[in-house]
Amino acid sequence: MTLPVMEPDLWADGAATLEAWSRAVDEGPFSSLCFGERMAFDNPDALTLLGAVAAWTSRVRLTTTVIVPQLHDPVVLAKALATGDQLSGGRLSVGLGVGGRDEDYRAAGADQATRTMAGMAERVAVMRRVWAGERVTDAVRPVGPPPVQPGGPELLVGTLGPRTIRSAAAWADGLAGMSLDVDLAEMERVFGLTRDAWHEAGRPAPRVTTSFWFALGEPAVAREQVHRHLRHYLNWVPGQYVDAMAATAGFAGTGAALRDVLARVEDLGADEVQLIPTGSDIDQIRRVAELLV
Repeated sequence: MTLPVMEPDLWADGAATLEAWSRAVDEGPFSSLCFGERMAFDNPDALTLLGAVAAWTSRVRLTTTVIVPQLHDPVVLAKALATGDQLSGGRLSVGLGVGGRDEDYRAAGADQATRTMAGMAERVAVMRRVWAGERVTDAVRPVGPPPVQPGGPELLVGTLGPRTIRSAAAWADGLAGMSLDVDLAEMERVFGLTRDAWHEAGRPAPRVTTSFWFALGEPAVAREQVHRHLRHYLNWVPGQYVDAMAATAGFAGTGAALRDVLARVEDLGADEVQLIPTGSDIDQIRRVAELLV
């Protein structure tokens, strides 16, 4: 379950919504608590939030979906993620992507020329060296703390393209996928491509995850909820394009229909589905949890 970090009313009661969602996900049957990163938006800073959710939870895995390493100094990012791994007792998984918004790069003062898979791989290599305890800076001691997980937290690549998946097989531990319209045939193709790429690279079998927006309820009402969310979240995309994609984006329907979709994705061999809420009502957690038990 993903936190509602991109909702317009997130800060109406301070941090109370984030804490309540985190504790409810930790208490439920969910495997991971997820949250993403944006810069030019009113969502919480992902690395600051990581410390808070580590304190608010004790069981569930914490997954970033996704962080853009090019928006950060890689040594500082490695230190922050290792700290999150320590605070959570080794429960951290890190989804990484190059990012899809020019404005986030501008807001972070980041170089647009680094917005490539090669640029991301270079930063991952630095982070791996930090987590291995190497001295990557001119200092008396290496940059710490060491992560709880040997070699650092699991790294999942947020991409769907064949070329980028193949390039990520050299360093990533798996896939942080995203399905815009819950296309099961496309999911199957991407999962197969990922497994093939890791096999060809001589790597252990990858962890394969996917995600999609969702709203539960009478289909027309749920579809309108998805539409409102996308209008807010996709604020850098012209409105007419958002309106067009909202008709089929994500999942909008009954709990029984969502349970069927999740079962079909599981049959494709997905290790995890990361649901992305399109509203901040915490009742969604209860309703999804009832589908899973």
